[in-house]
Amino acid sequence: MSSQVRLSLLPRARCMFDEPVQVKVAGLRSRQMVTLRARSTDEKGVVFSSSATFRADGSGQIDLERDPSLGGTYTGVEPMGLLWSMRPDTLHKRFQITKSLNPHVVKISVHEEEEEEGDEEGRMLAEATNERLLIGDAVIRHTVREGNIRGVLFTPPGVGPFPAVLDLYILGGGFSEKRGALLATRGFVVLTVVAYGYDDLPKKMKEIHLDYFEEAIQFLRKQDKVGGKGVGVISISKSGDLALSMASYLQGVEAVVWINGCSANTLLPLYYKKSQILPALMIDLSKLIPTESEAFNTKKVLNDPLAEENEATLIPVERAEGRLLFVASEDDLNWDSKAYVDMMVERLQRHGKDNFESVCYPGAGHYLEPPYGPYCPSSFHAVVGGSVLWGGEAWSHAAAEVHLWKKIQEFFRTHMSCDATQTKAKL
Repeated sequence: MSSQVRLSLLPRARCMFDEPVQVKVAGLRSRQMVTLRARSTDEKGVVFSSSATFRADGSGQIDLERDPSLGGTYTGVEPMGLLWSMRPDTLHKRFQITKSLNPHVVKISVHEEEEEEGDEEGRMLAEATNERLLIGDAVIRHTVREGNIRGVLFTPPGVGPFPAVLDLYILGGGFSEKRGALLATRGFVVLTVVAYGYDDLPKKMKEIHLDYFEEAIQFLRKQDKVGGKGVGVISISKSGDLALSMASYLQGVEAVVWINGCSANTLLPLYYKKSQILPALMIDLSKLIPTESEAFNTKKVLNDPLAEENEATLIPVERAEGRLLFVASEDDLNWDSKAYVDMMVERLQRHGKDNFESVCYPGAGHYLEPPYGPYCPSSFHAVVGGSVLWGGEAWSHAAAEVHLWKKIQEFFRTHMSCDATQTKAKL
């Protein structure tokens, strides 16, 4: 490494996962061409990496907030491009960082431009480590095994009261503490729960029971620092229809964030108090579209919820009293999320309801998560039993995640009552 070249991460090298950092390089030659690289290894041992080529200014400096990448895994002025453009060293892998106590560690380095074709990396001139935390220093993490509930409770520091959010997961294999821990760091009490395949829960499920999630709502509302009349629910994909069913059939749901879900109850029949309330909208795997990448396009696989034979699967979302935020990625290839939003909006308007809002993101794919993680174009799908395309384009998807993360927090704060008198009553 060169002792003269300095790589800085500002305002500090240790930050929260959802916070941007400013990457700056100093001590280069005037107009010197260099390559910046980022590298990280996820919980499964998969290596993700990115690169971008820059030309220093006249004083030998580079600032990623000012200077464009001239080539690499992204181009143009993108301050966080090195992070969201990281790609796996193996095809069809999604970046896995699910345990809140494990930081996302990114090694960023500056290299001389490759002198010969075929050189993977030029000589390293400087490097720095960006440690991106999933959980704030004072947030309390508590494993929950109470009654039937299995999950993790995150409580922010301070006396409260805080709004409470239920973070929904269906499959234990897809269970992640990331979103819940980050929301708690931003001032929410969050219970991240999973329906099956986690801890001592059944490994497989033939049906879903709303009673389990009703118990989770009651547990969350009893927490000392929780204020308000009800809870918020955040969901994505299959858990989206479950969140809408909770809002439609259960008491105490004040606000729902539905991200790229469906307007009908999908895959598994839904029960409440031992009776089936919604049959399942099923899939037709013969409609899988193979692609050159060996990952399937699944957009047309789910049966049409508006077909006469499937109408009973539609969620009576007009019954929901809480506020609803529908989020759709227009390039979602998992299924047609935008069409499902349009169906629900039409249904709600037909019933004279106005307790909803929607936001659509052109160019974004299925998995909208907290921002600045590597964009995932394709990965394994448990239902399909193989790799699928999630859709989207990296730049548009990354921009959508930044916008949506702020929108989610504003939505919950705006539409969830939270007063100190209710908290004191529980103490």
